[in-house]
Amino acid sequence: GNHPVSPDFDAPTSAPPAALLTKNPLRWLSFFGPGAVIASLTIGSGELIFSSRGGAIFGYRLLFVFLLVLLLKWALVFGTARHIVLTGAHPFERWAHLPGPRGWLPFTFLLLAALAFPIWVSFHAGTIGTLLAGLTGTSDAWHGGAHFVWGLGTLAMVIALVASGGYARLERIQLVIIIAMLAGVVISLLLLKPDWLALLKGCFMPQSLHYPEWIQKNPEFAARPEWLEVTTYVGVIGGGGYDYLAYTAYLRGKHWGRANATGTGPAELAAIAANPTHPARQWLRAPLIDCTLSFAAVLIFAGVFVVCGTLILAPSHQLPGGNNLLNLQSQFVSASLPGLKFLYFLGAFLTMFGTLYGTVEVAPPILREIVRGWNASLARQLEPRLRPWAVWWVQLAGAAVLGGSLAYHLTRGRDNPPGLIALLTPANLFTGVTACGLICLLSVWSDRRFLPAALRMNGILTALNILAGICFVVLGLKGYWDHSGWRSLLLLAATGAVGLIAAWVAAGASQRQKHWPPILNR
Repeated sequence: GNHPVSPDFDAPTSAPPAALLTKNPLRWLSFFGPGAVIASLTIGSGELIFSSRGGAIFGYRLLFVFLLVLLLKWALVFGTARHIVLTGAHPFERWAHLPGPRGWLPFTFLLLAALAFPIWVSFHAGTIGTLLAGLTGTSDAWHGGAHFVWGLGTLAMVIALVASGGYARLERIQLVIIIAMLAGVVISLLLLKPDWLALLKGCFMPQSLHYPEWIQKNPEFAARPEWLEVTTYVGVIGGGGYDYLAYTAYLRGKHWGRANATGTGPAELAAIAANPTHPARQWLRAPLIDCTLSFAAVLIFAGVFVVCGTLILAPSHQLPGGNNLLNLQSQFVSASLPGLKFLYFLGAFLTMFGTLYGTVEVAPPILREIVRGWNASLARQLEPRLRPWAVWWVQLAGAAVLGGSLAYHLTRGRDNPPGLIALLTPANLFTGVTACGLICLLSVWSDRRFLPAALRMNGILTALNILAGICFVVLGLKGYWDHSGWRSLLLLAATGAVGLIAAWVAAGASQRQKHWPPILNR
């Protein structure tokens, strides 16, 4: 069905299909589903815009950073996916057992999501707006704020689509888009004939990153250190923490292993651990295939767009930024075959639209898993309500951010529109960087705390998660510090404090009144 099913409490683990256990890699492709959603979510924001921007600024040297980041994010996703396939427990459910009031960290994530999702939605809608304004030649209308108006129109389309469909349709749409785009970018790469040696060197040899001279003359970069620029890419490339937490929730609907079971007790875990051919362990190959294909697709996209940025934008000193985030890139395709320009715009529109639609669809599983991890019976009572609440909040608040930006633009004149990237940086530092680090470190903790030794991540995966955790947390905090010093760190700490208080109040309420769910449920 369209909506994820309610969990079975004592469902036995179904045996994996023959296609999963076969030695034929082509048959494994049938397990590429949820990963395609995550890949297309990130390709819309990360690869289309930031890879080409990074390529124009830093050239092939950036490829090593991308390869490393994608490897670390792959470790993050596979680490959490393994855990849910073996036990049916989402990270939010495990985090409820951290020291402190029950569920304080998931509540903090909920607060940050309530702020970050509308910003993402307005960013993606505004980006499509710049594309449509450029395409229709209306960029100068509304005193140069036309992209906000187009963005609001696009958001209205998404609201209609979200009201009518769910996850099943999302997965099908994104698979088609991603395959078509991959074919397009690989063809354009072959037509561009890059320097393959320099390309390989950029991938596998770490090199220093510094702004070229023409960038240093650009006022936007005077106050934007290299660190911050690269940290923005780290956050956007391959997706953010919430995308991965939603991915883990999507696995429930796929019925992989025990992903849809609730409460795998110590006795069951011991039985799974004692039997190397237990179905739950054989099922681990499904998320491994899905995650790996997903990140391979993202790597190809990112690589091609870095190459395009290096070969086409850098020589003419052009940068995607401000309000022309997507239009410059159409030169990639038209440089090789002029007739492909329309195809690029169609592909870019579909990809960005898929990203916008996907971002809205990520909100319900996040809300559902937070409530479920805190109180499973409450989650079952509220199940029909959670999706509309999440979806409407994200869409209406996103529209409000866009409308506010347009009003600001019209009243302040066209010299200083709130640049879309400026709006995104603080939200992105958390969702894309800091949150990823926390998930990695807590993944290792969850395995140690809840799984018998035989079922934990192996040494390499554990080491990758610890490395990723430290890198992302440090990069995120440094990015916050570079962005606005103590102010942003205090803001982060304050959000955590509010999360703690919310958890404490909620725990008190449920202790005092065991009868409150029916009241809440009227």
